[in-house]
Amino acid sequence: MKLPGDLIEPELKNFALHFREAVRSNTPLLDRIMRFIVKRKGKQLRPMFVLLSAKLNGEVNDAAYRAASLVELLHTATLVHDDVVDDSMERRGFFSTYALWKAKANVLIGDYLLAKGLLLSLDHNDHRILHILSDAVRKMSEGELLQLEKARSLNLKEDVYFEIIKNKTASLLASACAAGAWSTSNDETITEKMRLFGEKAGIAFQIKDDLFDYASENVGKPTGNDIKEKKLTLPLIYSLNNIDKATRRKMIYIIKNNNTDKKKVQWVIKQVEQTGGISYATQKMNAYKEEALQLLHQFPETPVRKGLEDMVLFVTDRKY
Repeated sequence: MKLPGDLIEPELKNFALHFREAVRSNTPLLDRIMRFIVKRKGKQLRPMFVLLSAKLNGEVNDAAYRAASLVELLHTATLVHDDVVDDSMERRGFFSTYALWKAKANVLIGDYLLAKGLLLSLDHNDHRILHILSDAVRKMSEGELLQLEKARSLNLKEDVYFEIIKNKTASLLASACAAGAWSTSNDETITEKMRLFGEKAGIAFQIKDDLFDYASENVGKPTGNDIKEKKLTLPLIYSLNNIDKATRRKMIYIIKNNNTDKKKVQWVIKQVEQTGGISYATQKMNAYKEEALQLLHQFPETPVRKGLEDMVLFVTDRKY
């Protein structure tokens, strides 16, 4: 499944110019760091969701480009801060900004990106779009903090897991779709429908990420990275809640104390497979994917709608 970039090729080129302008700084060090960040941009999924959601409801305009830039600024700010929180030296196969400029600079870079995003919207009176995205930042912080609080005990119920990922991961994608829709429609009903569409797609996206920890058929041997980091993923939660007490105790002990022992991590992965954790999570992911597509099918059938469908399929079928 490939991304539908050709549908919005001129818009993506235009967005790249807007984004470069949005992060420009008069401080030489900051400008150098910003150029580094712009060069290392990933697949640009979120700006694509913004621009396609905008195009679904009208002609892509300056407000849509600003919304896409704001989403990318906020997303980049959270990644920069995440690298400090996670003590992460690598991002997308390159040195992270944290590896190169250390914690103090990174916290300030993240703050700078947030401020740039706020000003970009306020300078153009994009109050509704700013409101939509500020709500996402609040939710992302709440999700991260809830995860921190729950990760210590490794005692997580499924509803709490969904609350965490709805806030932590799905809220930004939901806001990207809502902001794009608002920029061309100025219609609250359409905007809310697209927000919900983005939320469902975002939850499916996170479950797919969870599955990569066990995805032997896609990426060679199962990685077990999430287990090493004591992250509670849906396949693991399902297994811990559906296994006998003794095995459960042993699994929790390994995750807490032996999570760098490859053999023991592989044993945990095997338990998750045998309890049906992987097929359960796959089934959940597909259910959210279907809900997202159903919301999308309330819009007229156009190449742009098909492009958004392809985005959802890419999110759930991707191999990396």
